[in-house]
Amino acid sequence: MRMGFEDPPEAAERTFRGGPAGGEPTLRGGPVTEERPSWGAPVAEERLLWGEPVSADQIAAAERGYDRCGPAERILWERLSVFEGTFGRDAVHEVCASWTLPPRTVLAVLDRLVPLALLPVDDLFAGEDDVPRYWMPHPMRAVGARRLTERGDRPDLVLRHRRWCVKLARRAADWWQSGRQLDARDLALRELPDLAAAMDPTTAPHARDDEAGTAVEIAVSLWFLWVVCGRVAEGRTRLRHALALLGGEPTARALWLAAFLELESGRPEEADPLLVRAWAAAVRDGDGGALGLLAHLRGSTALYQGRTRAAAEEFREALALMEEYPDFGPTRHACWAGIALALCRTDPEAAQEALDRADLDRESRWSRRGRDMHAEAWAYIARAELAAWDGDLERAAEHARRALREHLRMGSAAGAAGAAELLAQVRVSAGRRDAAAHLLGAVDLLRTSVFDTSYRPAEFCVVTRARSERALRLLLGGRELRYAYEEGARRGLFTLAGEA
Repeated sequence: MRMGFEDPPEAAERTFRGGPAGGEPTLRGGPVTEERPSWGAPVAEERLLWGEPVSADQIAAAERGYDRCGPAERILWERLSVFEGTFGRDAVHEVCASWTLPPRTVLAVLDRLVPLALLPVDDLFAGEDDVPRYWMPHPMRAVGARRLTERGDRPDLVLRHRRWCVKLARRAADWWQSGRQLDARDLALRELPDLAAAMDPTTAPHARDDEAGTAVEIAVSLWFLWVVCGRVAEGRTRLRHALALLGGEPTARALWLAAFLELESGRPEEADPLLVRAWAAAVRDGDGGALGLLAHLRGSTALYQGRTRAAAEEFREALALMEEYPDFGPTRHACWAGIALALCRTDPEAAQEALDRADLDRESRWSRRGRDMHAEAWAYIARAELAAWDGDLERAAEHARRALREHLRMGSAAGAAGAAELLAQVRVSAGRRDAAAHLLGAVDLLRTSVFDTSYRPAEFCVVTRARSERALRLLLGGRELRYAYEEGARRGLFTLAGEA
């Protein structure tokens, strides 16, 4: 699965480009757009469907296959065209079954249809049940989409697909909170083509504001994918689009996520007014759980700005407001890690106490079951700072390297960059100047590829970077330092994180 900024060696992106859920190609020409796939200009041999070239011969072959099917297989063929990406048997049962295609028979019909219109795919992630999954090639999907519209069933199927996407997003969010964080990320990434279609209210069969609430709910459920897993820009764009079309007032959690995405984009000044609105919405709606989320975000904002004492106080308030097992958003462990980060350079004893409390606080370390890997990655950065404070550079380097690996594993660009810069500082202190310069060069490439030119890292990272660069400029000449940066950029953080 794609992490959002760089593919780890053990993962591969599985996404399919497409337009709206079940969007029908225009078979008589017209402009090609991502929102409404069409044939494009009349060309004899090739046309574009959902961004992919498809020949007239392929369409004709798909039509012949459709004509050979029985009535039930044709209905299912048409209904499967609403899926943007791959799908499993449970999705077919939920989205496609109806009185004309009864639930008790739909899977038997699917088995007969597979050799005619579908391709089996193996996109299961580790730990998932071994069940069949399928993908409908674009020529077959084009035929099904056209026939679905002619039958008059498209509006109903698109709405069913969107309701299924809501349940899918909720399942991913529940997995994240229960400690199945890698599974939650992999599920969300695999199903992202369909989820993305459902997050676009403009493709709904009814009024846009009717479906904007659904789009917002899906985007908010996937908060971890945007904030933690390296897709900040995408999440910010999708949420802003859905909120702009929302008829009523947004929920506190939607405004919380909007503010969090502004902060992660390096725009804390844009997050402040959203935080004020979110607090008012939480009070208005009686959403006590959102108050803890907002206190955590205020702590994150203060930490980003270098106001460490204020950050620690906000994180403590978040702990007081959070439930034992938060059902949404950052965990108690994340709050303890935030306190440790805020105090590790000014009050190491208090920072160590926060880390110890995180280990002892069962609710912070285990959210129902499993480890909060994201919070633990930030805790490793605090541990590295404390080990360096004690003069134990070997232990500091090991903690920083573990933080780097965990952030890369989760897909957090900001976290990976901060951990790599801290590891570079430790390498400089240990006399390994080339290794330090390689890390900084790789960080530069990461930041320029993920963030826009206006992005400014958190003050915590700015201080770390400044220390390392001052030391390197004293140890290496300008040309030598530049070559070391370029070598680090060429090798990349995944490679450098694996080196001792």
